[in-house]
Amino acid sequence: MAAERQRETSPSEASPLLGASSPAETNEESSPIALSFGRGLTIVLSMGLLLFIQATNMSMMTTAQSDIAADLDAFAETTWFNSAYLIAMSSVTPLAGRLSQIFSPRLYILFSCIVLSIGLLITAIAPTLAWFLLGRAVSGCGSGGLLVTATILALDLTSKKRRGLFIGLINVGVTTGVSSGAVLAGLLTPMYGWRIIFWVQAPIALLLGPVQFMSIPSPPGDDSGSLHRSSILRKLAKVDYAGALTLCITVFLLLSTLASPQITVIPLFLSAVSLAVFLAIESKFASEPILPMKVLKMRSVLLTCLSGLISMVARWSVLFFTPVYAMVVRDWSPASAGLILVPTNAGFGLGGVLVGWIHIRKSGSYYISCLIVFLLFALANLVLALLSTPSSSTVAYLTSTFFNGLFVGALMNYSLSHLLHLTSPDVHYVVSALLGMARGFAGSFGSAAGGGFFQRQLKQSLERGFAVHDLPGREDLIRKLLGSPATVKTLSGIEKSIAIDSYEQAVKTLLLGGCVLALIATVAQAGVLIECDPSVKAIILKYDEERHDYIVEDLDDDRHLVIKESQLQNLKARLGRELDDKVMQPDESESE
Repeated sequence: MAAERQRETSPSEASPLLGASSPAETNEESSPIALSFGRGLTIVLSMGLLLFIQATNMSMMTTAQSDIAADLDAFAETTWFNSAYLIAMSSVTPLAGRLSQIFSPRLYILFSCIVLSIGLLITAIAPTLAWFLLGRAVSGCGSGGLLVTATILALDLTSKKRRGLFIGLINVGVTTGVSSGAVLAGLLTPMYGWRIIFWVQAPIALLLGPVQFMSIPSPPGDDSGSLHRSSILRKLAKVDYAGALTLCITVFLLLSTLASPQITVIPLFLSAVSLAVFLAIESKFASEPILPMKVLKMRSVLLTCLSGLISMVARWSVLFFTPVYAMVVRDWSPASAGLILVPTNAGFGLGGVLVGWIHIRKSGSYYISCLIVFLLFALANLVLALLSTPSSSTVAYLTSTFFNGLFVGALMNYSLSHLLHLTSPDVHYVVSALLGMARGFAGSFGSAAGGGFFQRQLKQSLERGFAVHDLPGREDLIRKLLGSPATVKTLSGIEKSIAIDSYEQAVKTLLLGGCVLALIATVAQAGVLIECDPSVKAIILKYDEERHDYIVEDLDDDRHLVIKESQLQNLKARLGRELDDKVMQPDESESE
């Protein structure tokens, strides 16, 4: 009987992770779980600091990589400094939601902090490149899922009215870390060496784990503090190991290939095979899958995740390579180059907070708002590419980076809020984790794919420039320039001119690619519409008059509606029955 009760109360894929009532059962004003002010503040501040550490490890390589490459003699492997961290982080991120559900968010965060601190310690003491990359990979495993867990906690612990504000604050924690990472690394590395930036973070991460564990409330009946063998084995038995392994292999093969200077077909093919095996496991064999297939089949979820991934890849291209542009093309110091991220990340945090505070005050449709900010983000990338020259106005360039961050911060909040409105409350936690995972992948894609693309463009420009000026035998110099932007400062004459021009063209091409990606993301986001014949639209409008069950938004044209994802299949079936009846009438033609 005890076993039966355990199975009956076992959480489903859509269960709130803290055991709170369903979001549908709470009103706009009340929080699902009551917290004291002190406890809530502790959770917010400690989680914000964790996200800060996670984000600094993404951006600090932009200003510290030259010193690390020189110390470890790894000029040809600099792309892997970030890719090792981000690929590991992306491989673990899809597992975060399910592992948090099995072991509870508080225990997942505690374990993640321990792994993160160990990885930072290995990186700090690394005597060789292999140890350094191992430390970065372990750190990435510890960081994986922190952003997803923070989003889930915001859904579980805040009211619907304040949800947008707290999601905006999560963005502030991430963006503060991204902007500060490059600046702090640029300041500390010349004075104390690059290892200090990892030594400082390791004990802080280790301390934050117990703080979060004690602050986050336990779900009813939670035994996460129990070390009984039966409890541990029962929880471990719920993990979809085959799905987790194949998903990690898929992500690793894809991103590691994209990060390489030469893209090869075999790893991409193996990644596709691994993905097919993963989908087969999740749909046919897994009793408690890592990613529920019913959610993945939702059109709104799939397209919103796709648009989030693509837009954030464009965003990370700005974060990774505008400091490089400042160091090489504008001849700024590493610390000053890191400061170029301050306005863009200030805009990112401000955009998320402002729309959450002023506009997103209740559950509702934000379709038009999404499309507007997506297009504005594409425009900001175009302007930034055009201004990436040695002589453009510094004020204009920094202003453009600010608006780039402002628009992408707003679109992140709008698209999540709109997705929550399109889907039923019982899957909000799953779709939030999926969207967070897709956005988390963007850092890896931005580093791996963007870094690989940048290096290929830079190498081609350098080789072409040296060939045009009849300067053979520069292979070793090209290798150093690819791995260390600081090498440009040691050059003079025509060599320096070629290097600066090559970096300028590579940055411009990358940012123009970001503009194209932002436009593709806009098209993907627009795809959550339902397009139908005008006569069919009239029928749907008539249906909706009964109980307002179907339509999220009517765009006031002849063919387009935004339909609630949870009602889409029901609507199709109802339309099918009615159209089947009408097709028998001679004076009616087919509507679709």
